[in-house]
Amino acid sequence: MKIEVHGTGEEKIAEVIADELLIRNAQDGLDLLGSLYYQDCGRIILYEKNISPEFFDLKNGIAGEILQKFANYRVRLAIVGDFSGYPGQSIRDFIFESNKGKQVNFVSTLGEALERLRR
Repeated sequence: MKIEVHGTGEEKIAEVIADELLIRNAQDGLDLLGSLYYQDCGRIILYEKNISPEFFDLKNGIAGEILQKFANYRVRLAIVGDFSGYPGQSIRDFIFESNKGKQVNFVSTLGEALERLRR
């Protein structure tokens, strides 16, 4: 795993780059959040490919548990990927509603993630 830091004045954006799954469960998400939070990164970019597909199945609660931790610590998150392959209206609605706010955004490119997190 590599962390690429994109500076935005006082806020640092941590782009997490890896070839393997980093988040398989809620504890993995909390561990990653804690590690980056204590490196003074208040904004994080993750890639869909590094997150278990179970995260996107809202019935199991993994996404809710992880994203609640990000909200509690006031750490903003952008997840970069192609989310069109996930079935079900609930995940599409969740992504749509998340993208209305600033806390968690689902985007298709790194550039879009950086733009959203810099606002």
